[in-house]
Amino acid sequence: MSRPKVETATSRVERLLTMVPWLVGRQGIEISRAAEGLGISEDQLKKDLDLLFVCGYGPMTDELIEVSYEGGRVFVTNADTIARPLRLSVDEAISLIVGLRSLSALGTGESGAVERALAKLEEVAGSIPGVERVMVVDDDTEAGRTRSVLQDALSAGRRVHLTYHVPSRDERTERDVDPMRLARVEGHWYLEGWCHRAQDVRLFRTDRIESVEVLDLPSEPPADAVRRDLSAGAYQRGEGDLPVTLRLKPSAHWVAEYYPVTSRETSGEDLVVTLPTSNEGFLRRLVLRLGGAAQVVAPEVARTAVAEAARESLAAYGTH
Repeated sequence: MSRPKVETATSRVERLLTMVPWLVGRQGIEISRAAEGLGISEDQLKKDLDLLFVCGYGPMTDELIEVSYEGGRVFVTNADTIARPLRLSVDEAISLIVGLRSLSALGTGESGAVERALAKLEEVAGSIPGVERVMVVDDDTEAGRTRSVLQDALSAGRRVHLTYHVPSRDERTERDVDPMRLARVEGHWYLEGWCHRAQDVRLFRTDRIESVEVLDLPSEPPADAVRRDLSAGAYQRGEGDLPVTLRLKPSAHWVAEYYPVTSRETSGEDLVVTLPTSNEGFLRRLVLRLGGAAQVVAPEVARTAVAEAARESLAAYGTH
């Protein structure tokens, strides 16, 4: 069975901002054609349209977007402000050019889309004085050198040997990996590849790779090795996950947006969420990191594990 995909608030906002001008320019389009054009299901499109009813540039009724999809056709009005074409400042345009050139040089596996976006941006930004002198400087940090070696292995189609630190178990592991791609997710770079030790597709955070060696062996992931869908983030639910109930104070409400929670409800100023996880180490680190702004409500085994971790941490500092 396929795993359910949890969409983050950020990705949904991005889709809505794209959807509004697209629909405004196609008034009366059939729902089925609109869903196909936007790359989503008809059910998801209707949910998004219902959400647009309460969106706009202000709180008053006449400041909200008007949406109608009765009769199987979609009409979106009072959305002129949101539907205006995107205009970039000089600094924004140059920042985008630098970012796209960096991605192009790295070769992340999405080079076609990157090159097309870069070509369009450079075409319209050609009149900006000095833009032709913008260049990308190689990242000479240890993490940058690691990514460079991994990219070389990807380009050459070679297997790599990694010395990798697993923080959840605080151990160093040795493993051979057939690289499949480099991806940047939620501010971190990951190598995705077929791990011969796990006999499965795995993600490796590049800043946790202590050493990498390119082997004189071809990279040959199995034919059924499939890239993960990383649109919902690197952390995703699995069949063996344990549902953990957390009570979050206001300063920790971000957890419900950052991680794929399956339920949430308010309790006064607190937020009570269910976060599925099979990684006890991840749960311990998350709760301790929140410094008292989170409480494990259930199950008892998770409460005990976090409490014990807290006691050990305090004992290390001579505190009870």
